[in-house]
Amino acid sequence: MSDVVGRIFLHGLESSGHGFKAKLLRSIFPAMLTPDFRGTLEERMEQLTPIMAERQSWIIVGSSFGGLMGALGAAAAAGGDARGHPQQVRKLVLLAPALTRPQFADAPPAPIAVPVVAYHGRGDTVIPLEPTRALAERVFSNLTFHVVDDNHMLRATVQSIDWHTLLRTA
Repeated sequence: MSDVVGRIFLHGLESSGHGFKAKLLRSIFPAMLTPDFRGTLEERMEQLTPIMAERQSWIIVGSSFGGLMGALGAAAAAGGDARGHPQQVRKLVLLAPALTRPQFADAPPAPIAVPVVAYHGRGDTVIPLEPTRALAERVFSNLTFHVVDDNHMLRATVQSIDWHTLLRTA
């Protein structure tokens, strides 16, 4: 297991590790992992577990369903679930996270202190803004939540973020 901080991008349900956001992040951070995940949420979390085991510390960027995966991965061990990795997550960046899905919303974890930065578009018609914000504020005790003039894809927002500062490891 490496003690160097890793960066990983978790894509959305209908996307891949080769989509627009993944390519943009790899152009800025060539060593950033952008794996492909397939299957149910549980199957995707099982695919994520061995990747997380490769390093002691991670910065996770999760988009939509990938945001749900990142939130579950960071929060689960705080509740005793062996699949969780809060001690490994240095920062969590959520892009229109699918937190309102039943796997998270129906049994939200106790508050966790992992630093979380979230971006959610006012024009998002896929993931509802206000329920997502309320849930995030309840679960993440160290949260910065940005509401932006964008849609679910957050294409303009993603291009305007200062990723070097946001994903800084030191």
